[in-house]
Amino acid sequence: MGSLFRSEEMSLVQLFIQPEAAYHTISELGEAGVVQFKDLNETVNAFQRKFVNEVRRCDEMERRLRYIEGEVKKDGVTIPDCSELPKAPNPREIIDLEAHLEKTEGDIKELSESAVNLKSNYLELTELRHVLDKTRAFFSEQDEVNGSTMENKALIPDDIQNTSTVGGRLGFVAGVINRERVPAFERMLWRISRGNVFLRQAEIEKPLEDPATGNQIHKTVFAAFFQGEQLKSRIKKVCAGFHASLYACPNTKAERVEMETGLRTRLEDLNLVLNQTQDHRQRVLTSVAKELQNWSVMVRKMKAIYHTLNLFNMDVTKKCLIGECWLPIKDRDIVQQALSDGSSASGSSIPSFLNIINTVEDPPTFNRTNKFTKGFQNLIDSYGVASYREVNPALYTLISFPFLFAVMFGDAGHGVIMLSFGAYMVLCEKKLQAKKIDSEIWNIFFSGRYIILLMGFFSIYTGMIYNDVFSKSFNIFQSSWHISFNESTVLHSEDLELIPETSYRGSPYAMGVDPVWQISTNKIIFLNSYKMKLSIIFGVIHMIFGVCLSVVNHVYFRNYASIFLEFLPQLVFLVLIFLWMVVMMFLKWIMFSASYEPPYSPGCAPSILILFINMMLFKSSEPLDKCKEYMFDGQKELQLAFFVCAIVCVPVMLLGKPIYIKLSKKPTVHKHNGNGSNGDINGIELQTSTAHTHEAPQNGHGHGDDMGEILITQIIHTIEYVLSTISHTASYLRLWALSLAHAQLSEVLWHMVMHMGFTFGLYVGGAVLFFIFGAWAIGTLVILVLMEGLSAFLHTLRLHWVEFMSKFYDGAGYAFTPFCFKRLIDEDEAEEK
Repeated sequence: MGSLFRSEEMSLVQLFIQPEAAYHTISELGEAGVVQFKDLNETVNAFQRKFVNEVRRCDEMERRLRYIEGEVKKDGVTIPDCSELPKAPNPREIIDLEAHLEKTEGDIKELSESAVNLKSNYLELTELRHVLDKTRAFFSEQDEVNGSTMENKALIPDDIQNTSTVGGRLGFVAGVINRERVPAFERMLWRISRGNVFLRQAEIEKPLEDPATGNQIHKTVFAAFFQGEQLKSRIKKVCAGFHASLYACPNTKAERVEMETGLRTRLEDLNLVLNQTQDHRQRVLTSVAKELQNWSVMVRKMKAIYHTLNLFNMDVTKKCLIGECWLPIKDRDIVQQALSDGSSASGSSIPSFLNIINTVEDPPTFNRTNKFTKGFQNLIDSYGVASYREVNPALYTLISFPFLFAVMFGDAGHGVIMLSFGAYMVLCEKKLQAKKIDSEIWNIFFSGRYIILLMGFFSIYTGMIYNDVFSKSFNIFQSSWHISFNESTVLHSEDLELIPETSYRGSPYAMGVDPVWQISTNKIIFLNSYKMKLSIIFGVIHMIFGVCLSVVNHVYFRNYASIFLEFLPQLVFLVLIFLWMVVMMFLKWIMFSASYEPPYSPGCAPSILILFINMMLFKSSEPLDKCKEYMFDGQKELQLAFFVCAIVCVPVMLLGKPIYIKLSKKPTVHKHNGNGSNGDINGIELQTSTAHTHEAPQNGHGHGDDMGEILITQIIHTIEYVLSTISHTASYLRLWALSLAHAQLSEVLWHMVMHMGFTFGLYVGGAVLFFIFGAWAIGTLVILVLMEGLSAFLHTLRLHWVEFMSKFYDGAGYAFTPFCFKRLIDEDEAEEK
């Protein structure tokens, strides 16, 4: 919890590692994932670094793995996930792994080329079989007695025999062409022959497989009849241009029958060879797929190690590698153990060691999180990573975020739906993580499963306070109101007014809003006032808490002047004006009652808004008869004193810090112990900003330009704070607005959809209600839970980022990104997806 309240203490250390132990040591540090390395070779070209050749070898192995993986996925072989990630291979094992990958790639390429050649031959034979089969219908065969070649009449198709009675001879070209190219092919033949080519075609019913890509292609058999060798040459050129496959077709029926018989035998033999080749390829790929994930992890780890080693410097004697890294002080023993294990694994006789460096550089921010707090920390980091050792708002967001969300989403029924969804993701998180769902929307929901769980829980609570369950109320504790009218009056009157003196039992409803308000005509007026006051109360308390957190930063960073010159004036200004308005709300609830006589009767209760405006403008309003303008004697003088004190705080915020810096003759220096007991990070910072900023000018000696800059900055921050107290207080009214809108949408959906099922008879209404309930349930999930829930979530996020965190949070740091194999592998997998 301490790390969640404030980021971990960090140290900048130097690592001195022997070259022979460097690989094993970085491997151990990568498994531990506790150090963030700095690049000590920023001026060195990437191609001139020491381990660039090893990185290139890893790139080549990754290329081979991608090729193997592509071939495995092409054949539909399942790649099993490795149950435990393997460690990085030893340097001696790298050569064996590289040779094994090279051999595997070569075997798969050889199998692929062989399969492509066999499939190409099979495709050609299949096309030739279709040519022989389809051209049988193109010709009108007749056997010649003298066994001579086919006469002109035998060559001419049936539908043109009557027109070909000249003694010349016709030739033909047969082949196969892609189906989509047939129209253009036919037009081109017409143009080159001026209509002297007769084209016959027939589609192949079953699609053929492309040997190279495996895609299904549709083809058509054609036969082009012509006369003359010149026309034959032109036709062949057109066929080549359209990538048509030409096949020699025999002239006589006997030759075609003989060719078909031999072709059928060759196809059967080739099909048998293809099946055997495919089975062998499947066996090879299946055996490779079992190790593919391990190989991929090992190569990625190896590449990450050499990339990290390229960040190191070599000492003058070329006998030691020197690197710099940030590490949490609490994990120093883990790094020491990793250095020791790396030296032992390499057999080095000289141990590696680390040395802490004192530096003025800002350390990275590191907040330890678990699966519960990680989602809330991500919400804060989305706004800005906390400055080093700054108070972390995520600790308080654990409760304030789901609570403020539930104030706007106050419906117990909708809360149950959200709680059920969150509980499902939490209870089944291991199964859901194992599925590795690629949907981005699902991953967003799953990463915030604990946020959804708490939002649903708090929504049930606020729904019980509002007594709102799917726009209906429960009368669990019996209403405190009773009807004092007779039966005839109730039956013949649409609206009746319940007078508190006679209709109220005196004891309030045990928990939440009395259910009688659900059927009252002035329900909106009552809930408006109730929720509006609640939103102001929660908003003022939330902002005061944010201002109070700034003093924690001031004390830790020893900015004691800021406590008196910034924190106290800000707190006094906020308390004397806006907290006083909250106090007046409670006084009004306590002092005025229906059982009291004027001036403390409900009709004499003053408007808090009017009192607040009169306080700011030094005005007064004329009260009603027997009533008082103020709630108690001396309130006017007390409010005047509050307002004067608040106004006095403005020049203190405006001029206090610049005058203090001017009188101190030197900038306020700030030295914080960034490395705990292990070393100091000395930072000289001039505190010139608001309660939550820690920025230092470049020059600590001049007061001319520096004082002008300081004064301008202080003016900006003072005006921003004074105006923001008003705008931020009004911004919390979104709690009231969204809560009222959510309740009204729920009520409208009930009366316009669900209520229709109750207007029919008993039996018909039951059938109709079945379908109406489906429509109402879909509308509830889509509109009220998803859309309204998203709207309330975004508004809650804004209240935390702007209204709450701006009071104390700087967010000018940078995140601690340790060298961790698991994180690198997860990022690579996310990029691949």
